[in-house]
Amino acid sequence: MQGRLSAWLVKHRLVHRSLGFDYQGIETLQIKPEDWHSIAVISYVYGYNYLRSQCAYDVAPGGLLASVYHLTKIQYGVDQPEEVCIKVFAPRRNPRIPSVFWIWKSADFQERESYDMLGISYDNHPRLKRILMPESWIGWPLRKDYITPNFYEIQDAH
Repeated sequence: MQGRLSAWLVKHRLVHRSLGFDYQGIETLQIKPEDWHSIAVISYVYGYNYLRSQCAYDVAPGGLLASVYHLTKIQYGVDQPEEVCIKVFAPRRNPRIPSVFWIWKSADFQERESYDMLGISYDNHPRLKRILMPESWIGWPLRKDYITPNFYEIQDAH
């Protein structure tokens, strides 16, 4: 079954992949990194005027990294606003995704946190630098293949 945004994107021949609906009935779409900026602008124009959250995760050790955007249509007098979840998958080797800071200002700290923890570079972000870890930190702590520097397991201590 296809959601409203997916049907609109198909009608206008915009490349995406429908991932169905989550447990709350929220439509989930997969967008390629190179298509994300234009589809983000289109989503804003379509009415998704609020970026509720952005997060990222490591799909599998050695696999892709995902940047996830939860968008909401905020309108006066609407109790249950329409929502959509967009997933943008990037290769682990050089993960680059266009920043949506210029569309939704609330992406600022959220994209910075995803950069800091997973190493996803958000192109055209105005202040893309570490936000949680010190600038001198090496690596990306939330990647599944991350090895903590100078960490010794308890069993290695005896």
